[in-house]
Amino acid sequence: MLSRVANSIYWMSRYLERAENVARFIDVNLNLTLDLGEGVRQQWEPLVAISGDLETFGTRYRNATRDSVLRFLAFDLENPNSIASCLRSARENARTIREILPTELWEELNKIYLAVRGTDPDAVVDQPHELLMLVKNGSHLIVGLAEASMSHGEGWHFAQVGRLLERADKTSRILDVKYFILLPSASEVGTPVDLIQWSALLKSASAFQMYHRSRGRITPAQIADFLILDRAFPRSMHFCLIHAENSLTRITGSPRGRGTTTAEQQLSRLGSQFDFAYIDDIIEEGLHEFIDRFQTRLNLVDDAIFETFIAIRPLAQIEAPQPGETGPSQTQTQEQTQTQGRPQ
Repeated sequence: MLSRVANSIYWMSRYLERAENVARFIDVNLNLTLDLGEGVRQQWEPLVAISGDLETFGTRYRNATRDSVLRFLAFDLENPNSIASCLRSARENARTIREILPTELWEELNKIYLAVRGTDPDAVVDQPHELLMLVKNGSHLIVGLAEASMSHGEGWHFAQVGRLLERADKTSRILDVKYFILLPSASEVGTPVDLIQWSALLKSASAFQMYHRSRGRITPAQIADFLILDRAFPRSMHFCLIHAENSLTRITGSPRGRGTTTAEQQLSRLGSQFDFAYIDDIIEEGLHEFIDRFQTRLNLVDDAIFETFIAIRPLAQIEAPQPGETGPSQTQTQEQTQTQGRPQ
């Protein structure tokens, strides 16, 4: 597979997952403000913090109000992590590889992109639910179309790796923000407001019902354990790492845990930390510190994937021909030039 194709599939999948996550976060937060009321606590700045764009937001908007955050996270094309920007980037990556994508997948992605691009922010900022549902359901449909109609070869596995790494990152962010931004006052722990916010966190990860089926009563430690270490829930950090590594080894052909590339080794080392981890130990050492290290190492995995599969590098040396042979008259280096560069 050409490196530019692998690059485009990987980032198409990451951008789609990012757009779906942002849409889900916004929708959950809108419902949360209905439960708590806008006057109980300002709920919108933490939403920007989850995306990691507080600094960018501060240069463009004065206050983190409902309208300013909605515009920034949904429609602002100068914010590279907004829904509109992510869909634009996902579509552009898909456009360059249309020949290997199922037609239905391309058409669904194009439909979502055109719907968001054609939306007047002033007309929907008061009632954005329908648009958010379009993005969420469209993203799920695209994942289903890829599962059902795309050959499960290298391209499909690159899409899996991109989606799962993006999902693990977003799950870690919402958990980190809950612990360190939403509840700065210890006096609120255990109150109805606290329970509503923990429930909102589970809903932000589409985990509310599955958590109650497996864990029951809402407690911070059990929620952290479920979202970090659970092996069966598809949005837990551990689940994402396990299945991302499985797809990476299917691409390279290496046995799981015995990869020879830097990308496999980085991902295997990161996943091994979860295999024998206990939530009490994580909380004792500091949940924020654990998540911060996780995000740093996840970025290293992404860097290693780029260096292993995408980066331009010499492919072969063509030696000068021997007498009587045909070919180049001097040593030449072939370089892989089809990569389009790494999206930010």
